[in-house]
Amino acid sequence: MITKRIIPCLDVKDGRVVKGTNFLGLADVSSPVELAKYYSDGGADELVFYDITASAEGRRLFTDTLTEVASGVFIPLTVGGAINTVDDFDRVLKCGADKVSVNSGAIKDPDLILDAAKKYGSQCVVLSVDVKRLNGEFRVFARGGRDDTGMEAVAWIKKGVALGAGEIVLNSIDTDGTKDGFDLDMLRAVCDAVSVPVVASGGAGGIGDFVTLFKEVPGVDAGLAASIFHFGEVEIRALKRELAANGINVRLI
Repeated sequence: MITKRIIPCLDVKDGRVVKGTNFLGLADVSSPVELAKYYSDGGADELVFYDITASAEGRRLFTDTLTEVASGVFIPLTVGGAINTVDDFDRVLKCGADKVSVNSGAIKDPDLILDAAKKYGSQCVVLSVDVKRLNGEFRVFARGGRDDTGMEAVAWIKKGVALGAGEIVLNSIDTDGTKDGFDLDMLRAVCDAVSVPVVASGGAGGIGDFVTLFKEVPGVDAGLAASIFHFGEVEIRALKRELAANGINVRLI
C-alpha cells in the first residue's frame, strides 16, 4: 500500500513565510528557516517552498533564503517561484532542492517541462497548477492566481504529464485558506486523468479534512497545507496518528 504524504507549504515573500485566503490578504507568519527545521524535525514527509511573488515581480527566486532552508532540513524539498528556464532548475537544485515546481514558466513555454525532464528526470519536475472554477469549468490561472490563462485545467495537466512532469500539485484557488476542506471534485477529475502522483492543496481546516481527502479520493498521494500547521492548529504527528487509526497508510515517527 502506498504511504500517503503530509506536506507543509512555506509561501515565502520578502524572505518571510506568509499566508492569505484565496491567494489574497497575505499576513506575516514566521522565518522560513526556523519553520522548515520545525517541520523537518516534526514528522513532515516533505516540504514545499514557494517564492510566491517572484513571477509577478519579474525577478529570480531568492536563493540565499532557499540555501539556508535546504541546509537545515532532512526531508525532500520542492521549490518553486519564477522557474522559467532549465538554468533556473539548475540554480535551485544547486541550492539544495530535491524537486523543482513549475507553474507560470511552463504555461509560457510548455517545452520547459520536456527539457527539464530530459536533463534531470521526470521525478524532479513538479507541475504546480492554480485552478479556479469559471463558468462551470476548471480554469488554469498564472502568476500566483492573478491571470486567467483560458486553459482548461485537466487538459493542461494531461499535457504536462505527457511532456514529462512526474508529479502534480493541484492548488484550488476557490478553497485556498478557507479551511472548508479540500476540493474533492477537482481532485477526482485530475486523479482520474493522470497516473503520476497528485498532491492536494487548498482548503484544509483540520485533521478530519485529511481523513476525508484520503478516503474519498484514494488516488491522491499527498495532502499539502500551510496555515493550520503554521499556527499550531494541527500537529503533524497527531494528524498521522489519526490517519493511521482510520486505516490510512502513513509514515509514523
